[in-house]
This record gives sequence, structure tokens and C-alpha cells, in this order.
Amino acid sequence: MSGPSGALRPRIHVHRGTVVAAAFWFHPGTLGATEARARVLAAWRPGATVWALAGGHLLRLATPCTVAVDAAPGLPLVLESGVLTSAPLAAKERERLAPPPGAVVLVHEGVARLHVPGELRQVDLGAWLDVSGWQRMQVKGLGAPPPTMRHMLAPVPPPTREWFGPGVPALAPEAQRMLALMEGRGEVVVARREGWLARLRRAFSRRPGETVVVRREGLFARLRQAFSARPAAAEDIATAQRRERSARVRRAFGLKPEAGSGTAMTVRRGGLFSRLRQAFGARPAGSSDTAMTVRRGGLLSRLRQAFGAKNTMTAPSSARPAAAAGSAMTVRRGGLFSRLRQAFGADSAPSGTGPGSSSPLLQALRSWLGGGASESQSTQGSQPARTQAPPRGPSAFERMKAWMLQHTPLGPLVGKRKGDYLRNLLEMFEEGRLDEALRHAIPLGKDPDPQAQLALGVPGPREQLRIQPRGSSGSAQVFGGGPAVFEALRERYRTTFRRLEREGRIDEAAFVLAELLNAAEEAVSFLERHGRLRLAAELAEGRELPAGLVVRQWLLARDVARAVAIARRGGAFADAVLRLEKSHPREAEALRLLWAESLAEAGNWARAVEAVWPVTSARHLARAWVERGVHAGGESGAKLLVHWMLGFPDGFSTARGQVEALLSDTSPERAPERLAFATELLREEPSDAQAALLVPTFRALMRDRATQPSLALDAILKRLRAVKEPAMAALRTDLPTPKESSIPVWSATPHVPTVRVTLEENDAGAHAVHDAVVLPGRRVLLALGEAGARLVDADGRTLAWFDVPAFALVISTQGDRALALARRGDVWRLSRLDLVARRASRWCDTELGAWAPTYDGDRWFVAVRDTVLMVDALADDLRSLWRVPKVGGAVLELAVDEQHLSFLVLHLSEDQDFRRLERWGHALEGGPTLRHRAELAGVAWTPDIHTLTADGEAVAARSVAPEGETPSRGDVLSPFVSRPNHVVPRTEPLRVGLVLGRGWSLTRFSAGTSRTTSLRDVVGHLRASVEFTGTPPQVVRLGEGWFIVHDLMGRVVWLDLHSGEVHRVPVA
Repeated sequence: MSGPSGALRPRIHVHRGTVVAAAFWFHPGTLGATEARARVLAAWRPGATVWALAGGHLLRLATPCTVAVDAAPGLPLVLESGVLTSAPLAAKERERLAPPPGAVVLVHEGVARLHVPGELRQVDLGAWLDVSGWQRMQVKGLGAPPPTMRHMLAPVPPPTREWFGPGVPALAPEAQRMLALMEGRGEVVVARREGWLARLRRAFSRRPGETVVVRREGLFARLRQAFSARPAAAEDIATAQRRERSARVRRAFGLKPEAGSGTAMTVRRGGLFSRLRQAFGARPAGSSDTAMTVRRGGLLSRLRQAFGAKNTMTAPSSARPAAAAGSAMTVRRGGLFSRLRQAFGADSAPSGTGPGSSSPLLQALRSWLGGGASESQSTQGSQPARTQAPPRGPSAFERMKAWMLQHTPLGPLVGKRKGDYLRNLLEMFEEGRLDEALRHAIPLGKDPDPQAQLALGVPGPREQLRIQPRGSSGSAQVFGGGPAVFEALRERYRTTFRRLEREGRIDEAAFVLAELLNAAEEAVSFLERHGRLRLAAELAEGRELPAGLVVRQWLLARDVARAVAIARRGGAFADAVLRLEKSHPREAEALRLLWAESLAEAGNWARAVEAVWPVTSARHLARAWVERGVHAGGESGAKLLVHWMLGFPDGFSTARGQVEALLSDTSPERAPERLAFATELLREEPSDAQAALLVPTFRALMRDRATQPSLALDAILKRLRAVKEPAMAALRTDLPTPKESSIPVWSATPHVPTVRVTLEENDAGAHAVHDAVVLPGRRVLLALGEAGARLVDADGRTLAWFDVPAFALVISTQGDRALALARRGDVWRLSRLDLVARRASRWCDTELGAWAPTYDGDRWFVAVRDTVLMVDALADDLRSLWRVPKVGGAVLELAVDEQHLSFLVLHLSEDQDFRRLERWGHALEGGPTLRHRAELAGVAWTPDIHTLTADGEAVAARSVAPEGETPSRGDVLSPFVSRPNHVVPRTEPLRVGLVLGRGWSLTRFSAGTSRTTSLRDVVGHLRASVEFTGTPPQVVRLGEGWFIVHDLMGRVVWLDLHSGEVHRVPVA
């Protein structure tokens, strides 16, 4: 701002009469703060912005308006040569101020003050409105609500044990807990036990052969035992009755019978009173028929032992009996307090096992598990070697847990528990108790959670029977076993699998493959070999195997609808056909026909013909597709013309007129079609019909080479000259060898003069154009709002009129069909346009938030609130093939191509304040799979300019940066593929829009009544500029090989990105 000294006092202080105002200034000192704000809100229109200026409020209009100065709501400012002025300045006055473009000259109190763009601070009008007393009401439309989108493919859950039949027992609770620890998930909730009354009722209904589980006695049972004081004589009389009742009750509560004649010993923790009695030496004599309690000594007993008292009774480790063969053994995890006492007390674990457990496998296990204590004690005071941390690093709890595992008795406790579990598991396998072993078996080969690396990693082999989770062991030693133990378990599982297969227990054998060995593909093949086709398909899909394999299995299971839906979702037809051809040729041919039919319904005629062509008996079905593809035109139509000529007996005679019209046409727009025709012709097998087409094709290409030097024809001309045909030999003798063209194409010459196009207001058309796309053959499809959609040729002549409302267009990649969108309140009305048959039909009404501007004719990606969906564009109603629900915010933009899907997610707080902006990237091959997720870290505000490419390049910006804000690199994300990034300026004056493509970018500028679109290449060179004069904003679209600019005044211009040619489309 100019200072007070040397201030300019212009001769005229305000504008007079009627002016075209681009802004208004409201001064609270004159109007009052309340009145000034009220006038600003009354004059505000969508697209306008408010800025703090000289103690007042500057309202910049989106579209200038004509107003009388004496009736204006505020002081009008006029845009003159890119500068807003509140008074007409003389030439000398303007020269003295020298205002830069975008500046504001305000005459106040007789002094002209200059304000440059960086001085202005944008005002949030929302802060002026007090809505605390308002109540939000839920409104509902009077019409019928739009139908909800149905999901065609209900996801198949991952396979469970129940899938493999009743022969596979449920996973034991101890195995569930151990598996949770392996995967870093902590404790899991197991099945809820029976109620108290139900167990009492079952206690008096004896069932032979019930499985008894070793567990701790209940509170009342322990109290009864602690205070039992029966006389000896009475106990002799009541012993049988008491034991009978006790056995039934214990079976009801899952306890083992009391120790006695012919019964197993109850390994349990002593009750509170019994522990007190033992601590003070009050244990009664003559307890030979009572259950022995293997437990840790109490506090007083430990003190007596520490000071030399030897009269404390302890149970030696050798006194622990082995479990009887055939009985179930459950390794139960102690409670919280018991684990804490064990962690800080003496280790009461048995130091050995019985002599019957000395197999070579167990000896190898002991040799690895043992000896870790001394090794760990020697390294306890040293720091472990630093390893590369995960991207986010371990949490505070994980670091504390690692310290406790290395420096407290918790480490030996965890290691002992794992060692006991592995030993018991291997004993079950060796003793042939397969049902129990399968209940306790833990899967191998799963990738653990990163948390499990710290909790379960252990060092190398040890000498003692104990797992020591200290040190780093690498990803192959997650459970703590290292390669040796894992190989031992894997070999045991393999042996079990072979045994189950020999016994004909197919489902159980498949379970061992899929669940324990994690060999899902082998399990699928095994199930298919034994006729379990549906289970094989469910397993393949539940384990997320390659999409081609999943399609193959569902087709063999005779669920054709699901097979086709999965193939369409993941584009897996080709892979599935290859997997079927060797083993099931008939099914492969059937899938080829389904594939070709799906492509034909999507309008991809060329690929449909290629898919069905290997099936000789079905080539008659391709005849209609060939004719429709030729009629659609474009390069794919030229390729299909070759199939028509050479692939059918009557093709040469019926398609001869089409070929002559193509080769004799001299228009430059059809030169790429002739090149595609020649390329496809050389791919065909030599024949008389092909030889007859060589010479006219060669002559047409030579003509195009002379008239279209930018078209790359030298390579195909060399190939045609090398064909060994008599006609071509004669032609070679008459024609000299053509020299390679040295004229580069326009797209590859960045230093040529910039292409500039300017359209005035008198160039307006008859209809407002809301959207436009360029089609093959230089045709253009126009969206005219309620007037429908119109297909025109390069000269603007109408080829077809579609009587459906069209405000936005979604074009197929083949260019032969489109979707027309029109807003109807809160929903959008969707219509289908067939550009070949030239007919339109209404599709449905649905809610849409964002959508991809293109689709492949089969799948269309849209966003509804916080859900991204893949819509089945061929279904009669609205259905989704795939979805990502609850992405965390509103989806701003989607971009898609043949390989990638990307979208931007705006995260807001509960108060609708900006939190962050994220980019998600999916790979489409084999089904959409999330591959990339990143945050635009430098964005701290809701952007009003954002753009995105399908391969993930994203830019977020503001049209005007607030005062004091420094642009950062964080508002740009590089693509997740290897290609150069666009050079995009962080801030550009008067920029209002940005569009990125693979090799080009479009930037929209707005200055007064001038609207300009600039085309730049990747490195930032300005290649073209399209300027419209008038008030409506420009609408731009960037496609493959073209970009188009239009507005609501009916002006349409598009530029060929290959040749640089400009085409104006009249809208009559």
C-alpha cells in the first residue's frame, strides 16, 4: 500500500453514471458494522468472495454486473486492464501509481491507495451468521425415494473349520489364544460356557464317554474342601455317595474326577484357606486319598525356606503324573493375579517329562528350546542390536512390553508357556490323537502383524526346554520356533495330511492343507481332484487367490453368474480361459463366449471379436459385432473391416464398398484409420484376398505421407514394401525408396509458437453447452441440458439428437456409448446413449457425490457420500460389483484408466473443520486392490482447486492464498508409477481451475470479463491458449489426444494434441 507521503489525490473520486462493476466496497465507518455486513450478505452471489480491505469489506463478484452508481449497494469498483479501481484514473495518475495486475486502487478520503494482491485477507462469511438458535430438520422428498444400490457379489468369508465338515473339530480355546498371540492380536474371546442351571441339570444325566477337561476347581468346591471336618467313620460311610455326586457335578462344570482309585489326579491351584494352612504347617495327616495340589508355596513358607526351614512340603517335579492316553488335555491360561505372582515368584514348572516322551522330534524340540536362560542372562544388561523400524515405529506400549520381555521374569514365563504348548501338541500327533491334535494345531506360514515381531520373536536354538523371547529372530521366527521347529511342525502336518488322504478323509485332509500348512492353492487343486468343486471355489475366493483361479473354480462348480461377475469385476477372463484350456477345453470355450458377449455388451466390438475368434464354430456370432464395430468407425472399426473382408466367405464382396471408401478418402481425419487398417492387414495370414488389398492400401498410405507429414507412416510403408507378393514386387520397381520424414509432430516440438484462439461474445451459439467430448472420427457429443444431447460432425452438422436431459457426460473408452447425467433435486437421473444405434434410454435415479468422467462400457466408478463403488453399467437397475465403504470422509474426485483407480478423500471434524486430504490408489488388475494411500501433508485448509490423475498425481491449491501463507511442496503428490511429474506453479494470479493429464495440464484463469485456458506440457511449456470474452466461466475437459473448451454461451473449441490443429464447433 502506498504511504501517506506523496499520496495521490485523483481529480475524480468515484465513478459516475452506469458502470460494469466487478466488485463493491462496504465501509463500516460510514454504514455501521451491522449494516455493512447485511449489505455484503445481500449482494453476495454464488462464486463471490469477500476480502478485508482498508477497514472495510471488498466483495468480488463471480460475474461482473451492470449497475447505476447512485443505486449500488456499495462503492462500485471497475476492472480496467486487470486492476480494480473505485474511480476513473487519468493516464498520468495511473502511470504514477503503476498498479500491477490483480491490484486494487481504492480512493478513500480523497486519497488513492494501492493494494497489491498479497495484502488482501479473505473473510469467512460463515463466522458472521449466528445459527445457534436454529434447529436442523430432516426433510424428505415428496416423490418416491431412489432405489438403493444392490451389491451383486456378496463377499465370501474366509474359510472356517466348519466348511470342511463335521470331521474337523473346532479349534480349542487354548489354540485360539495362542493363535492370537502369534498374530499379535492379544487375547481373544472364546465361546461362552453353559449357564449354571444348565450345567446342574446336565450333572444328573450321566452320559458315557463324555470328555473331561482339566481345569481349576470353583470357589465353593475349594471352600468345602478347606473346611471339611467329617469324622473318619462318617466319611467311610458317605464316601461312595459323595464321590458319585461330586463326579457328576464336576463333569457338568468341565472338571476332572477327584483323585482316587482308578481316577486321574486333579492338577489345580490350592484354595485360599488350604494355602494358609500350608503356610503355617496346618496340613492334616492322612491325606492319601485326597487330590494333591501342585502349587507354589505361600509367602510364609517361602520366608521359612529362605531362612533354612526345611519342613515345608513341596511336590517334586517327578511326582507329576502323565496324562492318561486318550484323555483330552487343555492348557489353560492363568488369571491376571496368578500370572503376576508367577512372573515375580519362583518357577514351579516341571523340569522334565516322562520317559515316554523321548521321540527324536521332541528331543530336537528340547535341544532348540533349552539353554536360553544362561544365554539371555549373559546379554541381559546389553542393548540389542538396532534394527530398521517400521514406517510408524513401535508404540510406547510395545517398547514397554519389549523391555519387560527382556528384563523381567515375564520373558521366561511366556517362553515356558509356548514350549509346553508345542510339546503337548507334538505328543498328540505322535500318539495318534488326531482329533485332539487338530483342535490344538496352529497354522503355519501366515504373515504376522508387525506387533508380533516384538512380542514373539526369539533367539536361536537353546539347550533347555524353554522359549526365551529375547533378541531379534527375523520374520521367519515369529512364533519363537525358528526354521527348525517350523519345519518339524510342517513335516508333522504333511504326514497327517497323507494319512488322512489314505483313509479317505478328504475334507479333513483339505483342512490340513488350507488351514495348517497355508497351502491354499494346493488345497483348491486337491478338493477339485476329489470332486469337492463348490468348496474349492469358496476356498479360492475366501483366501483371495488370483481372480483367474477363482473364476475357473466357480465355473467348474456350475455357478456361472458368480464366475462372470468376478471376471468382470477383476478383468480376469483371459487368465481364467488360459487356466481352463489345458484341463477343461469345453468349459474354456464356454467362458470365451461369455467373455466375448460381455465385451460386446460394453461396446468393445474389436476385443469381443478377438475373444471369440479362436472358437471356429462360433465365428458366425462375431459377424454382427464386426458390422456394428465398422459402423462405429474409428481405428477399431478399421481393424474390424479387415476381419470382415478376410474372415467370412462373403466378406470380400459385402465389405468391398466400405474398404474402397476408406482408402479413397483424402480427408486428414481418417488417416489414422487407414494406418490401423494397414497394420491389421499385415497381421493376417497370406491369401489372395489379402494380396488384392496390399497395393491400394500402400497407395493410400503414400498419399497420406505426402499430405500428413506429422503422421508416423514410414515404418508401415517399409513393411508393406517387404511383402513378397508379385503385385508389390512390380510396385517396388516403379517407386523410389521413400526417405524418412524429418518433420516432427506438434506434440513433440515444445518450442514452436503457442497456438492462440480467441472467441468474442458474438461467436455464441444457439444453445448453452454444459459438457462436451470428442469422439473418434472428429465427431463431438454435446450436452445441452434439458434440450438433450446432440452428436455432431467436425463441421457442426447434427448426426443424432438424444431426447434425454444431459448436463454431464460420461464417455466410454471406445467412444461408442455414453451416460447422460441430469440433477433432479438430491439425486441424479442417469440415461444411456448408444452412439452407434443412435438411441437413448432412461436408466435410473440415484444419489451421486462424485464420479469418474470415463468408463469402459462395463464398469463405472462412482462415490456416494463416503463409499466408493464399481457400478455395473450393463445391469437394468443400479447394482455394484465392488465397494469400499466408510473411507473416512467425502470423496472429492475420482480418476480411472485401464490399470488404476485413484480418488481424493476430504476428512472434516465434527464441527466441519478441515482435518486432512488423502489420496487412495487402487490397482485394477485382478480386482481393485488398495496399493497406495497417502496424505497431502502440506494442505491445512479445504482446497477450492484440486485435480487428480488415474495414476495418483494430485494437486490441491487455493485460488487466492491468504495473507501470510507460504506455499509448500506438500500440496502435490507424485504419481505412484514411474513417469515425470508435472511442473505446476504453487500460486498463480487469477487461477481458478486446474486439470492434469498424463502428458498435459490445463489451467483456467479469470480476469474480469476474460476467461482463459492455458495448455502446458509436463515441463511447463505453454503450448496453447484459448480465450473467451464474456461473463460465463469456461468448462474444460482433457482427453486422450484432445482437449475441449466450452461455455454456457454455446462456444465450443477443441484442439488435437497430436497435430496441434484447432477445431471450432458451431452450435446451431
